[in-house]
Amino acid sequence: MNWSEFLRKKHFRNELIISVFVLALTLTTLAKFLNYVESRNGITLPDPVLKSFNPINLTWFTFILIYLSIIFILIILSSKPKKLIFAVQCYIMLILIRIIMMYLVPLNPPAGMILLNDPFVQLFGPGQPLTKDLFFSGHTATIFLFYLVGNNNVYKAFFLIATILVGTSVLLQHVHYSIDVASAPFFAYISYRLIFSLHSRTVKYSLL
Repeated sequence: MNWSEFLRKKHFRNELIISVFVLALTLTTLAKFLNYVESRNGITLPDPVLKSFNPINLTWFTFILIYLSIIFILIILSSKPKKLIFAVQCYIMLILIRIIMMYLVPLNPPAGMILLNDPFVQLFGPGQPLTKDLFFSGHTATIFLFYLVGNNNVYKAFFLIATILVGTSVLLQHVHYSIDVASAPFFAYISYRLIFSLHSRTVKYSLL
């Protein structure tokens, strides 16, 4: 189904509008919640994996992979509106689950953390550095979610490799605890399955 056919169906148009609105609302909520997370005290976890090496700065490498992944998933899904909206809904669910988990698991940053500041965002002015948005790794989970929703085998292979590389990079930079990274694909899969199950139960208007 192309965009012309998709937009001719009222229930799909409504789902598109609602999904975009909820995404904007969720991202706004996340931004405000992260301010709260940064203001509270958490616990510092013992992490033998991080203790085994000194942190190194891989910020540019990490964000190049992240932005390449975003570009690739948009290329894959740009001509597939149903799949694109499904991916947006999965991402919304992922953010909501991450907000819940960060609230339930307050953590202080790992020792020796090198800040992971988005170099492209920094071009437009300094933002508040985030150090406590830890459990679970949002970058790792998001790229693994791209792997789950992608339907091109070549790109899926890229997303899987990118997930591993980004997860490894944030560990090498001591941005996250090892449990943050190890659990990220699990939460991405849960987000994917929840939205998939929701659509499976509403077959008549399902995006699937």
